[in-house]
Amino acid sequence: MAKRKLTEEELKEALAQLPGWEVKDGKLHKTFKFQSFAQAIGWMVSVAVYADKLDHHPDWCNVYRKVEVDLITHDLGALSTYDLELAARMETLAG
Repeated sequence: MAKRKLTEEELKEALAQLPGWEVKDGKLHKTFKFQSFAQAIGWMVSVAVYADKLDHHPDWCNVYRKVEVDLITHDLGALSTYDLELAARMETLAG
């Protein structure tokens, strides 16, 4: 997938397919809640492996069983196709 800025229409369509995601402070944002700290960390490790292959890394914070995620493509200064791809993979991995 080529990395490019999203149009407003593309972003609107994508958000309809990504439950719980929203644009907050110009970033794609979601809070994931897991059953335990171990599940949260395991999910983060799985996401990290994929993110590293994509060379697109999330801004995130873990507190116990909660992980807050913000996605933005820093080198473009905007939301991009990479943000959508990583958000979709996060959803898949979260089950």
